[in-house]
Amino acid sequence: GVAVLAVVVWLFYALGNILTPFIVAAVLAYILNPLVEKLRDKGMKRGLAAMLVMIFSLVLILALTLVIVPMLVNQFNNMVARLPQIVDFVQNKVLPWINMLLGGHLTLDTPSIVAWLQSHTGSVRDALQRIMPTLMKQVGTVVLGVTNLFLLPFLLYYFLLDWQRWAHGIRAMVPRRYVGTYQRISGNMDKVLGEFLRGQLMVMLIMGLIYGFGLMFVGLDSGFAIGMIAGILVFVPYLGAFTGLLLATLAALLQFGSWQGLLMVWGVFAIGQFLESFFITPQIVGDRIGLSPFWVIFSLMAFGQLMGFVGMLVGLPLAAVTLVLLREGVDAYFKSGFYRQEQE
Repeated sequence: GVAVLAVVVWLFYALGNILTPFIVAAVLAYILNPLVEKLRDKGMKRGLAAMLVMIFSLVLILALTLVIVPMLVNQFNNMVARLPQIVDFVQNKVLPWINMLLGGHLTLDTPSIVAWLQSHTGSVRDALQRIMPTLMKQVGTVVLGVTNLFLLPFLLYYFLLDWQRWAHGIRAMVPRRYVGTYQRISGNMDKVLGEFLRGQLMVMLIMGLIYGFGLMFVGLDSGFAIGMIAGILVFVPYLGAFTGLLLATLAALLQFGSWQGLLMVWGVFAIGQFLESFFITPQIVGDRIGLSPFWVIFSLMAFGQLMGFVGMLVGLPLAAVTLVLLREGVDAYFKSGFYRQEQE
């Protein structure tokens, strides 16, 4: 078993760039397969159901991308244009407040800082333009593997089309005396992984909308894009809220330049974090599944280190599978004669 696992890990590592679009399609197909099954139950043929679900999911992803990316580009341009304002805000409001608390005398040489930032903005842009071709060559295979809209739809469609047939084929190969055990273990894996992935996807969408519309409501430019990014990153515990708060704070400093603007932005994230922690995640994902924040963070970091980007894609599925197998092993141990036999 260990040798097989080692070979699988090595294959993922060696073929990572090639496997990336297949794994993305497989994960999406696993999440979307219940929707295909519901359409089949209503009398629709599986091929048509798979096609409709594939088109719907990819249109949704493309629409979010077309909304978020231009907003972020616009936010970057605003940040460059408003650098003098943020330096002035730090000099005249933040530092006096810090000095009042700490009794110090911190100051900024505003003209020198503004001049330095403006002079180096052009050099940063030039450097990015110079290294972009090299960077794209280095990560081109990964980027193309994930975002190739010509390959991914076909892969997703055939995964959705053949998912049920593959599941029946694997079950048919299991020796009859182990079918009951196989169905119990695979059912537990499907429950843990399916409920977590689909529930977490729903949490990501809800939190993205809460953060996005909340930041739009307080008047923050590109607030919807920042909120959606925070929502998408929610699947890594604490990373979504922290990243979104950092981006939104910077944007608020550039745009509002006042404590009132900052407090409104922080209020959006405080309310969002409260709703996620006490209502949304417990109701949709629930604690009964067993994938704790520690397990999620560890699995993403460990499999990402072992297998790179592909490892991060398969990290949560492998963590869920490992968790179920550990539970089975612990249960078998507690029921074994070795554990139950008392000392004579």
